[in-house]
Amino acid sequence: MKKLLSLLLTGALAVGLLAGCGSTSGNSQTPAGGNETTPAESSAPSETDTNLEGTVLKVGATPAPHAEILEAVKDLLAEQGITLDIVEFNDYIVPNTAVESGELDANYFQHITYMNQFNESDGTHLVSAAEIHYEPLGLYAGKAKSIDELPDGAQIAVPNDTTNEARALLLLQQAGLITLKEGAGITATKADIAENPKNLEIVELEAAQITSRLEDVELAVINGNYAIDAGLKVADALAVESADGEAAQAYVNVLAVKEGNENDPAIQALAAALQSETAKTFMEETYQGAVVPMF
Repeated sequence: MKKLLSLLLTGALAVGLLAGCGSTSGNSQTPAGGNETTPAESSAPSETDTNLEGTVLKVGATPAPHAEILEAVKDLLAEQGITLDIVEFNDYIVPNTAVESGELDANYFQHITYMNQFNESDGTHLVSAAEIHYEPLGLYAGKAKSIDELPDGAQIAVPNDTTNEARALLLLQQAGLITLKEGAGITATKADIAENPKNLEIVELEAAQITSRLEDVELAVINGNYAIDAGLKVADALAVESADGEAAQAYVNVLAVKEGNENDPAIQALAAALQSETAKTFMEETYQGAVVPMF
């Protein structure tokens, strides 16, 4: 009898160990970069969340506001067993090529129009996993402190990438400084300027460099993230891109992933965190109009 009882207990223990091993194998994931991960501590995840236990998401972002927003939702992901590894970039190219190559699982720095244009020009296969926020461009004072002070032939700096230069030209038109050809819209270039009564010189610069050149030009159109980095407040802008209508939809900032990964459970968890009340409150309280939630 004792021998039989011993055999039964040994069998039960073996089944329990096998079940435990199967659970661990099913719950661990390896990020797109291929590195093994160590399970993150979580605060009592639900039964659904345990499938993500031990997942590491490597996400590229520009410092402000994107990396800051990601930091604000880290705890929401940690509750589901996901460790968020934020990699900061100061350019608009490497974060996309890194997602394409699998070095990053996702990136969060660009608007959807730029992403689509990048796919066309660079042959990448990026898609939006979620629409998060909109950053209105601002026209900021440099050597000229107001639009009325602009001298004839004044220099105005604008971003030199295709989509953001078009936005900048539309903002200059909105401010009454130029008139674009009919239908130019979000593909406008300097060649589409139909009227330029002050003979303004449009100076094309890399978006990240404009704030450092602000004192060299009369005015500058600056992307929201770089304005935030430089301590510029949208309330101080001489003109601000409207957050209503076509512009907001065309330039909504997205969580971008390689095509085929948009429905991955961990990516969907990140998308939900970025569209949470926690994220919304952080955006509204921290950026005061420079970052507009789109959910």
